[in-house]
Amino acid sequence: MVYLIGAGPGDPGLVSARGLHCLSTADVVLYDHQVHPRLLRHARPDAEQIDVGPAAPRPMEQEAICYLLAEKAHEGNTVARLKWGDPFVFDRGGEEALFLHEQGVEFEVVPGVPAAVAVPAYAGIPITYPGGGDTVTFVRGYEDEGHKRAHVDWASLARLGGTVVCYVGARQLTSILEAMAAHGFGTDSPAALVFNGTLPSQETIQGTLAEVIEAVRRRTLRDPAILVVGRVAALREHLRWFDARPLFGRRIVVTRPREQAIDLIERLEGLGATVIEAPMVRIAPPDDYGPLDDACAEAGRFDWIVFASANGVDYFMRRLQAGPGDLRELKGVRLCAVGPGTGERLARHGIRVDLMPSECRVDALVAALRGAGSLKGARVLLPRADVPPPDVLADELRRAGAEVTEVTAYRMLLADVEPHDGPDIYRMLLDKQVDVVTFTSASTVRAFVQLYGAEPAADLLNSTIVAAVGPVTAEAAEQYNIHSTIVPQEYTIPGLVQAIVDYFAERPGGRS
Repeated sequence: MVYLIGAGPGDPGLVSARGLHCLSTADVVLYDHQVHPRLLRHARPDAEQIDVGPAAPRPMEQEAICYLLAEKAHEGNTVARLKWGDPFVFDRGGEEALFLHEQGVEFEVVPGVPAAVAVPAYAGIPITYPGGGDTVTFVRGYEDEGHKRAHVDWASLARLGGTVVCYVGARQLTSILEAMAAHGFGTDSPAALVFNGTLPSQETIQGTLAEVIEAVRRRTLRDPAILVVGRVAALREHLRWFDARPLFGRRIVVTRPREQAIDLIERLEGLGATVIEAPMVRIAPPDDYGPLDDACAEAGRFDWIVFASANGVDYFMRRLQAGPGDLRELKGVRLCAVGPGTGERLARHGIRVDLMPSECRVDALVAALRGAGSLKGARVLLPRADVPPPDVLADELRRAGAEVTEVTAYRMLLADVEPHDGPDIYRMLLDKQVDVVTFTSASTVRAFVQLYGAEPAADLLNSTIVAAVGPVTAEAAEQYNIHSTIVPQEYTIPGLVQAIVDYFAERPGGRS
């Protein structure tokens, strides 16, 4: 079986639920290079992934793609073919489906959102509107992937008096605009040209047809675009929403581990930011589960278990329930969560915390524990990451008289990403192409410094805006002479995002 899936024109959230289901079951995924990389995360980890299409690093001819689809299916694989936009709208999906039919290969077409519909909507332009004309015409402004100009009867389209939505390549754009102006489309007709539609990098040129022509003549164009000409284009001034969001145009680096970053990324992108994923660390289980399993088996003998992170919660609970015991082992044990995020993670396991300090600082935590009762002789368990000693929290608890057991629940390792696999963060920071770098843990700060060196890291980060999720992370940065401009009052991911929004709301024109 081959699924021809429309992936939409950019925003990974525009793919259909049916498309995601088919993608998640496939043995082989053939995808257009323009398809958003985040969609590929919905594929099975063991699925073969092949980048095809004219924009791929190693482009394949259409005939070769057709044969490859059939070959993979004949081998007994379920194949997902991810197509940019919609498979049957100005795409080669029809050719691929016909070839599969001729080869006796079963296929299914999963429609996607066409660029001609989604891009104007993201630009704030309804392609139909009362009084805006009775017709909508979709035009492919180029043939053979942009090398040949399409033959269009522009005069006839002008007489229809409706809306024209045209897919245009950079090579044909000027000639198409001039042809429209010369064949009945008034130079005062409202027009809009949208590049990188539905993505945080979306850019719109709006005005009369004459103004758009002049703007295009003044710049070097490399990217394809969606052109909208008609009375509805003037409504953008009132209906623009996507590029009016508070973080639109801001480039924000997320250093959080990839497996945990999706919440932060989606919140930032939902507010219009361009997110640059640069995971500094990855989370791994301990080298030896023995000490953690022993601690889980004896959990009931502790007076306090202090969880300093959501990761500590997950790994501890996983091993607790994998052993002979269960959550009943924690009866009578008081639980402390450092930060709302950690408390929320415990709540997901059906556990209510006994104590959550008002501040994520060691002195505040120890004071809160003391306020809940004497620590003299109290048995305290700290499931934590394999951070290098000394552990300040453990030392302070011991000074207060507690018997502290430290156990490695998980490891924080440098992300094993090859330089060519991700963005060149060093170059982007050097070239002032980053607005904010976010750090959500002390580990991500240490990994950044380890990767780039202490002095270069400080120089790079102090030339931009650093946003730390809380004071502990900010203090870790200060140890390397890195100043955190943004530290939220609520030490959570939503709090961090809101603090970034508030910062730029006060400084709409720039960074300072």
